[in-house]
Amino acid sequence: MRIASVSLLSAFVRLPSLIRASAPVKLPASAPLKSYCATLSPRLLHSQSAAMSLPERKPFSADFFFRQLFDTESSTYSYLLADTSSGEAVIIDPVLEQAKRDAQLVKDLGFKLKYAINTHMHADHITGSGWLRQLTGCQSVIAAASGAKADRHIAEGDRIDFGRHSIDTLATPGHTNGCMSYVIKEQGCVFTGDTLLIRGCGRTDFQEGSPKSLYENVHAKIFSLPENYRIYPAHDYKGQLESSVWEEKRYNPRLTKTLDQFIEIMENLNLPYPKKIDASLPANRECGVYDIPKE
Repeated sequence: MRIASVSLLSAFVRLPSLIRASAPVKLPASAPLKSYCATLSPRLLHSQSAAMSLPERKPFSADFFFRQLFDTESSTYSYLLADTSSGEAVIIDPVLEQAKRDAQLVKDLGFKLKYAINTHMHADHITGSGWLRQLTGCQSVIAAASGAKADRHIAEGDRIDFGRHSIDTLATPGHTNGCMSYVIKEQGCVFTGDTLLIRGCGRTDFQEGSPKSLYENVHAKIFSLPENYRIYPAHDYKGQLESSVWEEKRYNPRLTKTLDQFIEIMENLNLPYPKKIDASLPANRECGVYDIPKE
């Protein structure tokens, strides 16, 4: 035991000299350091470079209220936005079954709902615009091209004001012929409806849909926005809340393809007939006013 202890002690004593005596690792001058790093961990390097190039997000202004709401049956996102100084508010893509919830939230927060806005005439749920109009006195808004009734019809270039804040409107048909996207430049965000989803897009096989039109509008009008703009869609089915222009331009599996490839993908999705389309479309043409549940 004494011999083993002495040997171990002597090994520790010699350790610094052994380290100093070790030959340093030399890299060939002809081989760049980057090639060695790439062989070590390509996935790590990719994630690090992506994080380094991810654009800085623009923070919301102090007087801008934002609340994302969700309907579990249709996986629809609604968005309550408000000017906290004036109390004027709007809601984007409300759902009929959640209208009382949304009206109560507006009341609880001390806001006055000015507009209930739809990005398009939905086929998977009935809009809550009609019931919210009855509950709060707000006005309904939708694109004139949608063919649906509303208090206010809009086209590209029209502005929707609430308090000191304003929404710029973009016509982005393709999913339907009446699709609109809503941009709030000061806050660095865009509400894309079903035109652009997180890593996806709306189907184009009904309601005058056109894959060519959708592709061209996304690339010309949404992907041309600053890359740090947040993207808020009307739906998500995988639990994601938001994306960005930067992300979708790089990682959207459909819209990163060429136009011809995109058209081929969309024409071969073979999706089932929407479950609620026969009830939703007639109701939404009338702004949902004839489908208000009786108290």
